[in-house]
Amino acid sequence: MVSTSARESALAHRNAVIALAGNPNAGKTSTFNALTGAFQQVSNYPGVTVSIKEGTAHHAGVDYSIVDLPGIYSLTAYSQEEMVARNFILDGQVDVVVDVLDSSNLERNLYLAAQLLEMRTPMVLALNMMDIAHKRGITLDARALSVRIGVPVVVISGNRGEGMPELLAACASAIAAGPPEATHTVDYGHEVEEAIERLTADVAGVAELAARYEPRWLAVKLVENDESAGAVVQQLGATFLLERAQAEMQVIERHYHEDAATVIAERRYGFAAGATRDCTRPTGEARQFATERIDAVMCHRVLGPILLVAVVASLFVWVFKISDEWAWIPWFGGWLSPTGWMAWCFEELAQVCAPLENEAPMLHSLIAHALIGGVGGVMEFVPLIFVMFLFIAALEDTGYVARVAFILDKVLHIFGMQGKSIIAMIVSGGLGAGGCAVPGVLATRTLREEKDRLVTMLVVPFMNCGAKMPVYAMLIAAFFPAHRTPVMLVMWLLSWCVALGAAWFLRHYVIRGEQTPFVMELPPYHIPVLRSVVLHAWDRTWMYGRKAGTIILCISVLMWALMYFPQLPEDAGLRMSPNERAAAGLAHSFAGRVGQAMAPVSELAGFDWQTNIALMGGFAAKEVVVGTLGTSYSMGEIEAKEASPLSERLAKDPDWDAVRAFAMMVFVMIYAPCLATMSAIRRESGSWKWALFSTGFNTAVAFVLAVVVFQTGRAMGLGHL
Repeated sequence: MVSTSARESALAHRNAVIALAGNPNAGKTSTFNALTGAFQQVSNYPGVTVSIKEGTAHHAGVDYSIVDLPGIYSLTAYSQEEMVARNFILDGQVDVVVDVLDSSNLERNLYLAAQLLEMRTPMVLALNMMDIAHKRGITLDARALSVRIGVPVVVISGNRGEGMPELLAACASAIAAGPPEATHTVDYGHEVEEAIERLTADVAGVAELAARYEPRWLAVKLVENDESAGAVVQQLGATFLLERAQAEMQVIERHYHEDAATVIAERRYGFAAGATRDCTRPTGEARQFATERIDAVMCHRVLGPILLVAVVASLFVWVFKISDEWAWIPWFGGWLSPTGWMAWCFEELAQVCAPLENEAPMLHSLIAHALIGGVGGVMEFVPLIFVMFLFIAALEDTGYVARVAFILDKVLHIFGMQGKSIIAMIVSGGLGAGGCAVPGVLATRTLREEKDRLVTMLVVPFMNCGAKMPVYAMLIAAFFPAHRTPVMLVMWLLSWCVALGAAWFLRHYVIRGEQTPFVMELPPYHIPVLRSVVLHAWDRTWMYGRKAGTIILCISVLMWALMYFPQLPEDAGLRMSPNERAAAGLAHSFAGRVGQAMAPVSELAGFDWQTNIALMGGFAAKEVVVGTLGTSYSMGEIEAKEASPLSERLAKDPDWDAVRAFAMMVFVMIYAPCLATMSAIRRESGSWKWALFSTGFNTAVAFVLAVVVFQTGRAMGLGHL
């Protein structure tokens, strides 16, 4: 551990660092948002794929760096999250730790606080969710808890942003006071304490260890047989400490007839129970909490799945109504829908660039087709994406997402998946849409069984992520305008069916192994906080827009170049009209040749060579499918000067109909994960083998299903709906 003087010296050259720790669902993230507002950035902890958030807070003329550590129950370091939280504090760059506690479950939350106290880092307890504790008939005495634990205790409300100035003031005081007194740490009992004291003296005798770690903390970890602590000791060559720790463990086990780790855990729980008893008192018989009454309906084994479908259907209804159907944006004396307004902006931009067609045809093609037709085709759906993110964030804020995991747990178990896999699938878009497969893959790190992690990360790309939404929205607007919600609901259900079927196949034929049980805490219901929901939705939408302005822009320009070069010879097509020459030029290009080479096979699924070009772009990012399709059709459109939206253009095309559109949606939903997701799978699995397997497996499944949909629809004589 760093000394007080070293900490003061460091503070003179940087902002004080406040690390937020706490159990999952204790309100840590809402506290972080309340402290930092929009001043946030997300990064990966060095060497692992666990994300940490960083932000800045201001108080009394001082800037503080706020770090949101992963939500954990313990510092035993079984999972990557626990390891990251522990190492971040031990690295000596943290000036104060704020342990955010769920006041309605104080005893369970104090188990982590007991471990943090042993690290001897300045610490503040933040009592969150006091209103829920009151509703459960519990009153907490923050002053009594502070005296019992020996650190400052502040009452806050993360959702409402209350108590933040007091929390920052307490942090400043804790930094000035230095490490808390060791007298308030857990008393493990006579036999264990003697063993810890002997081992603490041994650790203190190793200068390099004593300089980096609190000796008592490390001694406790060695007695617990903590693998990470043992590895550190071994790396420094102090292997004699491991031998002495083993001897002390044997003494403890002979005395208690239990392993040392269990004895230590029981004493920590006793410490948490005693502190809870000293600072809480009931206000009378606790009435049945509203959460329990709601869960009796929402988590019912029959009503629960029905209500889940109803919630998702309602989500789709309101997303389409607000973003695309209702005209509520003022526009030159009239009104437009948000997506209509975005389309109008890009149409006007196309008209502005029209004079360049004769003066600089190549520049005009780049602007009109790659930028306006490509990026503009994606940006047109930003309002829809924002509204989708808004509703998803609201559902997450209420606590309903955890109920979805509970409702679907038994279903997933039938198909060979671990219950916690649901979280990764929901993050990827399993609640309807609006997710992303990259954080979904990263979310699999919470699964401790390697085979469970592998199966989950291979099936999360089947979920309807936000990148696929523009494709769905464009094709639904063209061919299913009167059936928006039913079609989206079918796509949602189909994504789950395909993912579960793939999981069953992988579990039985590719990745075999035992399944682990599912244990998850259901947080209490909350009323969504508007500021938090909007901030969350804006953050996700901004990331989407930034992706459109960088990755998608680069890919759109690359795809335009492949569709523009090589040019037709000067003497070719002299008798062709300008539009016929444009279409012939596209067919003559590099992309056109590849698309035509694939056509004999792809036509089984209804995909012509122009569609093949768009789908090739989708291997990099699914959003590119719309932009590339717009580029390929605009370069050969019937009315070259008409900048009509892609949906209208395809609806008028005699080669397109509802069956072909639906087959394409099915293919886009399932085929190869984007490059970012492939990279995440490689990092998480530790091998490119599984990333490439995912690409081949998903694309094969997608093509088979698309062929079945298209050929069945054709045989039934289906067309426009």
